Amino acid sequence: MKKKTTFIMSLMLLLLSLFSVGCGSRTENWAYIHDPKATVLSLSGNGKAVYKGISYDYTRDDACITLTDKDGNELELKYISDGDAMTLYEKSTYTYEGEGSPDGIVGVWKQDNGWLYRFTDNGEFSEEDIFSGHYTVDESNSSIKLMYDEPIEDAVLYYELNGSELTIDYPWPMVRTVEE
Repeated sequence: MKKKTTFIMSLMLLLLSLFSVGCGSRTENWAYIHDPKATVLSLSGNGKAVYKGISYDYTRDDACITLTDKDGNELELKYISDGDAMTLYEKSTYTYEGEGSPDGIVGVWKQDNGWLYRFTDNGEFSEEDIFSGHYTVDESNSSIKLMYDEPIEDAVLYYELNGSELTIDYPWPMVRTVEE
């Protein structure tokens, strides 16, 4: 009887340790598709994340990853997951460069680092003065569809306009990090 009890207790401890190690400990490492060896986003099963080298706590639902830094500041990243691929929408804020107040998204919008968008009132755009094409705005969805002249896949951006600031959620194709 003592052997049987010891065996059962040992088996229970083994199963408990396997369950606690396996449950929630899986880490997802994501990289930009153009640099699959460099992890940009790491999500562990214990609610910890590292995004662009900064540690966060995180929660996730079917559409958004919410990162919370040590000061309680939140960063929400929209995403679309497809197994070993993901589109991660990263936020960037641009300032209106024109005279007076902006009329919707039409105008020149620039970041401190010099990156910019130009949106014309006839539906044309320029991104960084390198890529160009046509765009449409879906105000009900707060989205902008960019249709590039170059052989680049069309992109849908989400935006928020607040006075002279334009915040864009830009889609970045991600893949699981390739381990060396």
